[in-house]
Amino acid sequence: MSLTTSTAARILRGQRKGLPGEDTDLVWDTFPAVALAKTYNIDVQTGESSACATALLCGVKARYETLGIDAGGRFNNCASTINTKVTSLIDWAHAAGKWSGIVTTSRVTHATPAALYAHSPSRFWEDDSRVPPTVRRDCKDIALQLLENEPGRSIKVILGGGRRHFLPTITMDPEHPDKEGKRLDGRNLAEDWLRDKKKRRQRAQYIYSRDQLAKVDPLTTDYLLGLFEYSHMDFNVDRDVVHEDETSKTKKESDPSLAAMTRKALSILLKNEKGFFLFIEGGRIDHGHHNNNPYRALDETLEMETALLAALELVNPAETLVVVTADHGQVMTFGGLSTPRGHPILGADSVISDVDDLGYTTILYGTGPGHSEPRTLPSSGTKFIAKHDVVHAAAVPKMWSTHGGEDVPVYALGPMATILFAGVVEQSYIPHAIAYAACLAHQSHRCITNNTTERKVTQNCSQPEVTQGSIAEETRNDETRKRNIIVASSVMSDERIRSSAQDFKSFVIYIYHINVLSLCLMTNYLSKG
Repeated sequence: MSLTTSTAARILRGQRKGLPGEDTDLVWDTFPAVALAKTYNIDVQTGESSACATALLCGVKARYETLGIDAGGRFNNCASTINTKVTSLIDWAHAAGKWSGIVTTSRVTHATPAALYAHSPSRFWEDDSRVPPTVRRDCKDIALQLLENEPGRSIKVILGGGRRHFLPTITMDPEHPDKEGKRLDGRNLAEDWLRDKKKRRQRAQYIYSRDQLAKVDPLTTDYLLGLFEYSHMDFNVDRDVVHEDETSKTKKESDPSLAAMTRKALSILLKNEKGFFLFIEGGRIDHGHHNNNPYRALDETLEMETALLAALELVNPAETLVVVTADHGQVMTFGGLSTPRGHPILGADSVISDVDDLGYTTILYGTGPGHSEPRTLPSSGTKFIAKHDVVHAAAVPKMWSTHGGEDVPVYALGPMATILFAGVVEQSYIPHAIAYAACLAHQSHRCITNNTTERKVTQNCSQPEVTQGSIAEETRNDETRKRNIIVASSVMSDERIRSSAQDFKSFVIYIYHINVLSLCLMTNYLSKG
């Protein structure tokens, strides 16, 4: 998440409790390790989601709007993906025998989660209708890769939105009877996913409602696919609003919360004695900002915090590395002149403009639809508090606000967090730091496994050789660590990363969309076997 989003959400959290808010802490504010990550892409100054996600989840900087391929890939060029595919944290987790999961409030085929399992010259190729007909045989769409290719085919839990990319045009959506699927190949990928799991004698379920999620028994379910919306899932403030279809007059059930999906995912993944990898994304924070709607963006940030707190209740922090960060920032800003403590963060400044004598909100945007909205604030300013549909002012008119190009914070908690996360680092460093911490992939040689114990498999991990940026120096005594420990590696050149990333071992990842996207990487350390 951007610092601005995190700070504003922190204040809102406190003010919802009747406090001034400025001295309130979000859960990641209490983490002992903090760093900054550079979010530029190979070819652009201000980072874009899919390219940033490739850096963040695959350890390789990428080009604008490409997905899961290195700098040799070109946008919309299918042929350029042949020799440019890169492996991801989920690949590395599977190689170590860990189970994996994706939980998001965006479409599961959207730019950020898709970087974990797909390789595409365009983030927009979410179904075959978006892929040029001449290359459909050579470049599968993103949803089809999730169904048929590794590592997508082996992901245990997939929860989010985006049913339209799994349903054919001849099939109407189960919750929106006026909408049909997008696929042109006639396939129902949700049914095909379930059929594939049954064929392999796996215990699997496909669901699309909150009630169905609540009824899933984790003890009898090893694979779970939940697609809860036609496109993105509802904003939290809209989840409990009764939806009524104009044609059928049937009420649409509310979507599950991010926290509910997180709990269900962990209840399944925790069954694996070798550990797990979980990616959790609060994907709608970004969308709130793009609409110059800070109420929804900040509310979604607090929902992400709730999901993280739910996860921390189920895992042992001593055995889990948690990293909270963002793929890129946004152009939201907030400030004021002599604004008193405890002033509503969603309100107006305590003074009016000395140019046009009009009030203005504490939160403003650099670009976006708010430029065309009239400033209707009362002259007193201080009595105004924005509701969930209010669009805040922007300096430059655009249909959607742009991203921010500033560094994003990285907060870390857990084993080796203070050693590996400090200073200013490249975004592509983050997964390699995790690899070092866990002795995974290109860092697996650092650990010597001792299989002589009956219940605990221990490892001796070497000390870091090089760390990116000004990483804190800490001394470690010789110690045995449980099998799924996460140890971080030094950052490498893109070419070396590509060649060495094939052996990545396992761990858990957790992503949250905070500003544009707040990411929480969660790596399970403990082997119970």
